[in-house]
Amino acid sequence: MSKPSLFNLLSQKRFLPLFGTQFLGAFNDNLFKAGLFVIFASSPLLVDNQIHTFNNLATVLLSIPFLLFSPTAGTLADHFEKSTLIRYVKVGELIIAGLIVWALVTQQPWLLLTVVFLLGAQSAFFGPLKFSVLPQHLKKIELTGGNALIAGGTLVAILLGLVLGPLLAESGSSDSTNVNTPWALAAFVTVAAVTGLIFAWFVPKAPSVYEGTPKWNPLSEAMSVFRLATEKKAVFQSILGVSWFWALGAVYTAQFVKLSTDHLYGDSGVFSLLLATTTLAIAAGSVTCGQLSRRRIEIGLVPIGAIFVSIFGIDLYYAIQSIPIQNELRNAGEFLTSVSSLRVLIDIVLIGFFLGIYLVPLQTTIQARTPIDRRARVIAANNMLNAIMLAIFVGGISIFWLTVLNWGIPSLLLFMAVLNIFVSLYIFVQVPEFTLRFVVWILSNTLYRIRHTGLHFVPERGAALIACNHVSYIDALVLMGAIGRPIRFVMAKTVFKIPILNYLFRAAKTIPIAPKSEDPKTYHQAFDDIRAALDSGDLVCIFPEGRLTPDGDIGEFKPGTLKILTNNPIPVIPAALCGLWGSKFTHHGKGLWRGRLKLWSTLEVKLEAPIEGSKVELPKLREQVLAMRGTSL
Repeated sequence: MSKPSLFNLLSQKRFLPLFGTQFLGAFNDNLFKAGLFVIFASSPLLVDNQIHTFNNLATVLLSIPFLLFSPTAGTLADHFEKSTLIRYVKVGELIIAGLIVWALVTQQPWLLLTVVFLLGAQSAFFGPLKFSVLPQHLKKIELTGGNALIAGGTLVAILLGLVLGPLLAESGSSDSTNVNTPWALAAFVTVAAVTGLIFAWFVPKAPSVYEGTPKWNPLSEAMSVFRLATEKKAVFQSILGVSWFWALGAVYTAQFVKLSTDHLYGDSGVFSLLLATTTLAIAAGSVTCGQLSRRRIEIGLVPIGAIFVSIFGIDLYYAIQSIPIQNELRNAGEFLTSVSSLRVLIDIVLIGFFLGIYLVPLQTTIQARTPIDRRARVIAANNMLNAIMLAIFVGGISIFWLTVLNWGIPSLLLFMAVLNIFVSLYIFVQVPEFTLRFVVWILSNTLYRIRHTGLHFVPERGAALIACNHVSYIDALVLMGAIGRPIRFVMAKTVFKIPILNYLFRAAKTIPIAPKSEDPKTYHQAFDDIRAALDSGDLVCIFPEGRLTPDGDIGEFKPGTLKILTNNPIPVIPAALCGLWGSKFTHHGKGLWRGRLKLWSTLEVKLEAPIEGSKVELPKLREQVLAMRGTSL
């Protein structure tokens, strides 16, 4: 039976209202901001040098609230019922929409900027709510898909706002003072705010479990949320990755106007083409990531996204250099007829696509691995870091590169693509789990075709013991590819120490074990580590045979399994691996004739219902695993 599409979530009452609320909020923010730039440019109240000042001020004022209010927003979201807060925030947006209408009628620049600041504040308060409420409304297997749809929908909403904003701002009527009143823009902003509030009214309840006393001092709360964000290394490195995504994307898109005219010799239509294709490509990448993840949190896709962003980012530099000099600016149609221009466009589209694949697993990891009582505050820390990174790279490094050093846009984009390699390497070295899952994903989705049954028998949380037959050196990788939940493996020290694989095994926190007669220290340490892992609620996998099978058969199950269960009588999940015997990774054959790779062959992972730990009998457990494997070795 085929797995349900992630788009099925759009028909769910527990998801659609939040999706609609977020979509319309992002649309409204960008609709007004884009229209505002046109209003400033045509305003008789501003001279030329003031127009640039007010445009830059509008961008800054939209970001400052994320630094000022995110800690308080996170505290509120953790302390109170979230759906109620979402409705309050959307009521605030409706009030701001009323101020927008007033501001558009009077067109006083400072009033318009005040409204921009209020929109930024509203977004700052909504951010921790929307991402912290998702894990309360969605199952874990739906979380990646939900994030993919939120990210994709937000980007489409942003694009629609950026396209419609200038058009609506230019469609107004002038009065006796020659001030153009964009009534259509005012109407769209108001209707979007009202519709967003209607969607918000149907967001299901998400009660708070936070039992602490909230702090209302923004400075001390900012320090507190950053401390919470750094408690788990994987979460904090994911936060860094998300912030880097926004910085990298903002640097690229911020250069599109000058890149279009000065280097691609295109008019405003070419700029619009670059902006639209990039936005849609990121949205497509986000949704594709949701599909590739197969209803799990697949952080193995993050390195894939990072690698290809740099590859196409570097190629973009050379593609820009290949554009022949033009005497006149080209429109979008003329731009698309040039092979060199198409190369630029393809690079930009693929950069956006792989940025989408890069983002979604990181965002989902932050949500899934942060306890519910502090999730909103950790997301608030993420939003603050996003704003800081944007200020550093867009407001600092980019301006310094282009105005002080005068090194040009193509070299800036090349610098960001190369820097992406080092930022990604830093994250992956700090959290080797990213690399491990990357290898597992490649193994599971390209080298072999893996089928699995009974995955629903693995609990989402809590201690359990998987007992599996031991066929090859990559059994652990195959099981990790099938079972989305992190697993602590117990394996022979001789296998654990194999070069290259050892790095991956250590990343998975594998527990090496050796016979008591050969290495008593490793033997006792292994059982101590197993006990600690189970006490912590981890999922542990053992190979009860104690060694790789020499002939493809399932050997006798050793008594170490019962020793584990004596101290921790947790459920035991029988598992069987089928189809690996005879490959290069097994003991089949000798020397150069040892097996073959068996690439693209079908492997099976079978699991059955857990057995109570106190009722496990080794002979019966072996017979059950043997029956599950059947005749397929």
